[in-house]
Amino acid sequence: MKTIFTKEAKIGIISIISLALLYFGINYLKGINLFKPSNHYEVIFNNVKGVTISSPVYVEGFKVGLVRDIRYDYDTMDKITVDISLEDKMRINKGSYITIVNSFLGGAELHIHLNKYVDDFFKPGDQIEGRMSEEMMQSVQEKILPSIESMLPKIDSILGGIQTLINHPALAQSLNHVENATANLEQSTRELNRLLANDVPEIVSGLKTITANFSDVSTELKTLDLQTTVESINATLANLKVTTEKFNSTNNSIGLLLNDRGLYDNLNSTAENASKLLLDLREHPKRYVHFSVF
Repeated sequence: MKTIFTKEAKIGIISIISLALLYFGINYLKGINLFKPSNHYEVIFNNVKGVTISSPVYVEGFKVGLVRDIRYDYDTMDKITVDISLEDKMRINKGSYITIVNSFLGGAELHIHLNKYVDDFFKPGDQIEGRMSEEMMQSVQEKILPSIESMLPKIDSILGGIQTLINHPALAQSLNHVENATANLEQSTRELNRLLANDVPEIVSGLKTITANFSDVSTELKTLDLQTTVESINATLANLKVTTEKFNSTNNSIGLLLNDRGLYDNLNSTAENASKLLLDLREHPKRYVHFSVF
């Protein structure tokens, strides 16, 4: 059977396929999808520290592309062009810019800051302004470290005050007082538990007995003829009222005796005359007593 391809042709075809697979494999590992439509833009920086080929490109935290190439301008020596590949549907408004954000653990990301106030867009291949965001360590060194340095004397003073407070004998005395108070509280708790376990049941039992007695008294009160008792008391009060009215009236002997002023004056005068008579009798008995001897 006659072969279609010679041995050399087969080797050549295999070599081409191997190179193609190697090319596509390397791009795949870089995260570049050669079969997916994309737009290319150039971003101009003067410093691309941390940026590498296949560094991710984000917009508002969403990955929309990759860095495909980085070129240094040896003529001007102050311009670095970064070629980025973005998804076909991703459009960038004019006036937008791209910043490089370095992570704390190394590496860098490109972040697109869209100018959403205009409707005019860059075309694929256009140059976009690039900015270098402030590095984290630089920010820490320039902003946080001076604040910490200014706080160190205050922290040293605070630590000195705390050390003085700890070494002060009043603190140990206060701790002893707290310990004693805790011991007293524990003893009070034990006594309260003993009271709840022993005395309270007896008190509750006594209260139950008193309640039972009140219940018996209440039952007995229900059996009493309170209506008859109340009527008897009312009748007695009525009789007492009639008697009092008679005492205050002048239509009877007792009323006259109690209310007649003339009778009172006569009795008072009679008593006074009797007193005078007895006094005169005692002082001059011969006027009233005569003894005759034959």
